[in-house]
Amino acid sequence: MRTGLKITAFAAAVAATFGTAYGVGSGVSPVTAADERPSNEHGGHGQNTEEGAVAATDVVPGGLQVSERGYTLALAKDRLPGTSGELRFTIRKDATGKPVTSYETEHGKELHLIVASRDLTAYRHLHPVRAADGTWSTPVSLPKAGDYRVFADFTPSGEKEGLTLGAGLGVAGQYAPARLPEHAARAEVEGGYEVRIEGALRPGAASELALSVYKDGRPVTDLEPYLGAYGHLVALRSGDLAYLHVHPHDGRPGPEVSFTATAPSTGTYRLFLDFKHDGEVRTAAFTVHAA
Repeated sequence: MRTGLKITAFAAAVAATFGTAYGVGSGVSPVTAADERPSNEHGGHGQNTEEGAVAATDVVPGGLQVSERGYTLALAKDRLPGTSGELRFTIRKDATGKPVTSYETEHGKELHLIVASRDLTAYRHLHPVRAADGTWSTPVSLPKAGDYRVFADFTPSGEKEGLTLGAGLGVAGQYAPARLPEHAARAEVEGGYEVRIEGALRPGAASELALSVYKDGRPVTDLEPYLGAYGHLVALRSGDLAYLHVHPHDGRPGPEVSFTATAPSTGTYRLFLDFKHDGEVRTAAFTVHAA
């Protein structure tokens, strides 16, 4: 997938903010810990964030705008009456006002949809279906009420680069935002899985992140391809939810899946790794500080 953030890829040229390179190995240092987070209070790209992000690149991150480069993400409804329902939307060409009906296929899909809560504790990677008139739809089940953001990651046919558009979504019900989870080098995943992360995330400089999958304490060496890769990584910046979706380099089916990434600014990020094993897609989440 592609985004407006800058990313350096080893085997595939992808423009984004957080990428990865396979086979980092033991030479990778631990991810920046919580006590190393930056103290600067100025927001990146002229925007304030909860963790005080500071601009490090001139590229505007993806997902911050509902309209960009002549395209607009138009939700049929920007509020759901409950935590379960259907999302419907179109990608409209601003010049004509008509829905886009032709897309490039990337990683097996014409469009990838991410829904994340504003507090970054809820995350869904969805694959909507497109009707002939250009309307996309997908069922969605969210864990709680509150404020969410919807990200559409796609490349219209004829465009050389993909883009990511974002729009707000409200879910009715009682809601109290949760605190962002603290940094940890390990994440437990339902089913007896554990994912370990190594590496350093640096603003404005390429760095490597390696994520290794274990089950019941043993390395998983038979990860299954999911959308053409052994893992998919989404990164969201705390505060403004600047978005990045990247894919790993070709490599062995585990236990390590790795990426080369460039953070757009200092600040705190929430990383979501999707991986497939025993026929089921699972997600591990990490809090990482770029400093």
